[in-house]
Amino acid sequence: MTKKSIALAAVEALKERYPDAICSLTYTDPFQLLVAVRLSAQCTDARVNMVTPALFERYPDLEAFAVASEEEVGGYIHSCGLYKTKARDIVALARTLRDQYHGEIPHTVEELVKLPGVGRKTANLVCGDIFGTPGVVVADTHCIRISNRLGLCDTKDPKKVEMELRKLLPPEESNSFCHRLVLFGREVCEARSPQCGQCPMKTYCREYKARVKPTAGPALK
Repeated sequence: MTKKSIALAAVEALKERYPDAICSLTYTDPFQLLVAVRLSAQCTDARVNMVTPALFERYPDLEAFAVASEEEVGGYIHSCGLYKTKARDIVALARTLRDQYHGEIPHTVEELVKLPGVGRKTANLVCGDIFGTPGVVVADTHCIRISNRLGLCDTKDPKKVEMELRKLLPPEESNSFCHRLVLFGREVCEARSPQCGQCPMKTYCREYKARVKPTAGPALK
């Protein structure tokens, strides 16, 4: 099978397993998604979802964050780790959007990555989930790991993985495919103990085929 055919087969297999592929972060508007994704760096989505209700109640909109102090924001997000850096980025993000973008969230990856604390993962996620444009969210370790195991790429560099997947995935499927890879990585294709017996993609998974490749038997006399 070619990489393209493997990608298309994986899209269909994961779509059947996870028909509803949505971001696991909780948010009600685009700015809240930007904040939640920044908090998720080196932190679980579950922990972020525990922190954001109180945070968003205290700061209900972009304007509220723009006038907030980094110290107070840091107090709300302390349990997410790296809270000082994250608080600094979130406040700077709000002020930049207020002062330079009239409070509007940019619609392209190229513009989004210019914002404080916004990388390609966040930018692709916002483009895909908010604006409905093709996004390939690959900064997640599950996406990178499974893409390599399937043989869709041979690199752990997030941007390079993104570029490879953009060439292989139907644009309208790319965002949901990445969400489904995260779900599949948590449930089946784990980093240390992948449950290959439950995998619907094992027949074309490069790593699985390498594991089960039969070894040569003893030579006949």
